[in-house]
Amino acid sequence: MTTKPARTELNEAELAYLGSQNLARLATVDAKGRPQANPVGFFLRPDSTVDIGGWAMAKSKKWRNVAANRYVSLVVDDRPGSDPFVVRGVEIRGTAEQVVGPHDYGDHLSPELIRITPYWIFSWGLDA
Repeated sequence: MTTKPARTELNEAELAYLGSQNLARLATVDAKGRPQANPVGFFLRPDSTVDIGGWAMAKSKKWRNVAANRYVSLVVDDRPGSDPFVVRGVEIRGTAEQVVGPHDYGDHLSPELIRITPYWIFSWGLDA
């Protein structure tokens, strides 16, 4: 049996869907191996990386977790209908890095960002 190589770039359907959403859940793992998931805002970049911003990112647990363990998962999903029952979403698994510096996402966000580089992308229900 052959397996398909993992996708690392978002396709058109995923880009369109993610562009219509504004809330995701970011799962990180701390230095002791314990998971944590948080709702986050996100920003798509042209190279399929994703930036996560916040008001006080450098003081957050997710910021400390990324310093201890770079592996993360970001999930964006919703349920646009119940008759028929429809669920759709995108999961991006990747490596995260701490980025500090000016950005143009808004003055209300701190200069620290978490940038996710995908190593695996999976989506469901986007054709519905």
